[in-house]
Amino acid sequence: AAGSAPAWHAGGQGFKSPQLHVSSIPTIPRGWNSSNIGDLTGKKFLITGGTSGIGKEAARELIRAGAHVTITARDAIKGEATAVELGKKNIEVGSLDLTSLESIQNFAKSITSVFDVLILNAGVMATPLAHTKDGFELQLGTNHLGHFALAGLLQSKVTERIVSVASQAHRLGNFGDGSREEILRRAKGLGVYKPWGAYGDSKLANLLFTNELQRRIMKNNWGFNAYAVHPGYSNTNLQSVSPTMRGASAEARVTAAMNAVIAQSASRGALPTLCAATHSPLVGASYIGPDGWLEMRGFPKLTRAAGIAYDQELAANLWAVSEELTGITWG
Repeated sequence: AAGSAPAWHAGGQGFKSPQLHVSSIPTIPRGWNSSNIGDLTGKKFLITGGTSGIGKEAARELIRAGAHVTITARDAIKGEATAVELGKKNIEVGSLDLTSLESIQNFAKSITSVFDVLILNAGVMATPLAHTKDGFELQLGTNHLGHFALAGLLQSKVTERIVSVASQAHRLGNFGDGSREEILRRAKGLGVYKPWGAYGDSKLANLLFTNELQRRIMKNNWGFNAYAVHPGYSNTNLQSVSPTMRGASAEARVTAAMNAVIAQSASRGALPTLCAATHSPLVGASYIGPDGWLEMRGFPKLTRAAGIAYDQELAANLWAVSEELTGITWG
């Protein structure tokens, strides 16, 4: 029912435990940071959008802990430059454009071995109305549909966790009456378009996806868990995408200045992602964000999304539309 969060099962790296009572739900230690990450030697991670911001900082810390990390990039030159910056050891770069189902399928085919954790991190924010190569509204198409298709194609190669990077902006999303017809309309960018509303829809979709995925994991015994995170207000390149696309150079400069003064660093913003990807145990479908004022900054804590993110009927409708539009069926 809307607003109710089911009791999921707990999963760590390489284990699953029975369903938990409320009193035994695992917690995250106060002040959890990258120094709490254990030895990850032999672990494999795949991060979409790993050339800047949260993705790059998460990759940096995972590599430091001994993991092998594959990052994706639309720009091969930028991808290789990031690999060099991160030391070129235990890192690979894959070519992926989440705005193209053909690119997603080609990338998925290139992944021939299993990996422990898939981190769905890449995204765009508050862009002017635009469409993906397959005719989807750019924000929902990139932030949700592209990741839905990729994760579905790689489902059999994930052994432990799928982590989706959402946002507090999910509270701006609603999907109208929640019908398949309305979701489909928004996915195609039809009708009145509001950049922040569309971004909110895409981030709400990340949470609906995570919760629905966990329900299906439990029903089908798929063997991994799904988690969602939000980074708070972090200084990344994401905020500059919209003004850059609109040619608003003055706004881009103001945004950059505000980020430098108000926002926490990208490395601090990556902590919820790192926690969801490595901390054990965690209950499936856990949502993690910063513990500071209004969850804008701080260390990771278990948090709760807006009630609509737990609406099972809306999640099922979104899943059905996502399968229809991408042609990817999980199972």
